[in-house]
Amino acid sequence: MAEPTKEELLARIAELEKQTAGHKKGALEFRVGEKGGVSVYGLGRFPVTLYYEQWVRLLDASKDLHAFLEENKHRLKLKDQ
Repeated sequence: MAEPTKEELLARIAELEKQTAGHKKGALEFRVGEKGGVSVYGLGRFPVTLYYEQWVRLLDASKDLHAFLEENKHRLKLKDQ
């Protein structure tokens, strides 16, 4: 396989920049991994990856999680602090 030319590399870089230009900083992005897990990007440094059943279980508990977070907000580290 031949090495790409400088022009081809620059065209590829421009194409990739166009693709990422639509992504807002802090926006969440979802991807399906090779092993079938769903990863959420944009929450922190590393993605959060769970399998389908785990996401459904977490979403079903969302009201309880929200209540727990509010009850313990005074003990939690918040970004503003």
